[in-house]
Amino acid sequence: MIVSNLTHSDRIEALHPLFKTFFDYVKTHDLLNAEYGRIEVQGDDVFINHINPECVPADKQVLELHRDYIDIHLLLEGTETIGWKAIEDLTHEIKPYEKEGDCALYADKPTACVTLRPGEFLIAFPEDLHAPIIGEGKIKKLIGKIKI
Repeated sequence: MIVSNLTHSDRIEALHPLFKTFFDYVKTHDLLNAEYGRIEVQGDDVFINHINPECVPADKQVLELHRDYIDIHLLLEGTETIGWKAIEDLTHEIKPYEKEGDCALYADKPTACVTLRPGEFLIAFPEDLHAPIIGEGKIKKLIGKIKI
C-alpha cells in the first residue's frame, strides 16, 4: 500500500508502467465536475470509476481483494478513511473471488486505517485488502483501475 498526495505522484510513477498514464490523465482533466461512472483512459488497462458514495461506519464495511487490478483511490471531496489488512492474515471470506468484477470480500477487521483528504491517494496492490468509503457523509472520489 502507498499513501501520498497528487502533487508527489511523480515519485511513484515508475513503480508500474501505467501509473503515469493514470496520473497524467487525472492532472489534465476536470474530474471533480465530470459525470459519475466509468471514465475510459486506456481501454481495460487503465480506467477510472468516478463515484459519489455515502460513507459507512467502519463496523459496516468489508475488506475487498482484487487480483487483476491495482486500485488507486483518489479523494476529490470530503474525508474518507480506508482500512487495510495484509492478505496473509485473512480468515473470514464472505464472497469468494469472482473473475468478473475482480473481487472477493472478507469480514475480517482492518489492522490499520488511513484517512484521506482531497488530493490524497491510496494505492492498493493485490496483497493489500482494503475497506474503502469509511466515514460520514458523501464524498467524491476516483478509483483508478490499473491492469497488472
